[in-house]
Amino acid sequence: MISITVFRKDHKITAFELSGHAESGPYGYDLVCAGVSAISFGTVNAIMQICEINLEINQEENGGYLYVAFPASIDDNTKEKSQLLLEGMIISLQTIEREYHQFIKIENK
Repeated sequence: MISITVFRKDHKITAFELSGHAESGPYGYDLVCAGVSAISFGTVNAIMQICEINLEINQEENGGYLYVAFPASIDDNTKEKSQLLLEGMIISLQTIEREYHQFIKIENK
């Protein structure tokens, strides 16, 4: 199962962590894993390029783990843009969770 933890402070996302494998299909054909990866990595790349933020990123080379944290010291405009992208990511992941709840769980802390 893929576990996604979203860390918030004052209703703003400060970090998120993905861990585990969906195992909803054979290796290379796991649509849940592919969807989660595409959404999360696409969002991280968009934030880094559009918002020009250096993120703290930790990941395992073989997959199965991603942790992304956001710097506390960014201006309000950049923070607002990054939060909009992050909330879009969460909504997309929740869409997958609704259809494939046996393979993915999202938790807010």
